[in-house]
Amino acid sequence: MKQRKIPMRSCVGCFESKPKKELIRIVRSPEGEISLDPIGKKAGRGAYICPNTECFAKARKAHRLEKSFEMPISPEIYDSLQAELERVCGKDG
Repeated sequence: MKQRKIPMRSCVGCFESKPKKELIRIVRSPEGEISLDPIGKKAGRGAYICPNTECFAKARKAHRLEKSFEMPISPEIYDSLQAELERVCGKDG
């Protein structure tokens, strides 16, 4: 039986390539709304991040989500994403 290929994605925080299922997707909807997509099924442009706050902090400091989504992101949106990430993954990630 043929072995299935595992889809790999790169984290926008640490740039490590990991299996897609191990990362959390952040999505920009067609309307321009940015949100966490833990299931990975929402429509829109996605960026992937490791499920920990260190990678999120690196991505935020270097404005990597802004570069991925090609739009400015307000500090309030970053704060809400971080709170949601902590809620989904636990405080430490």
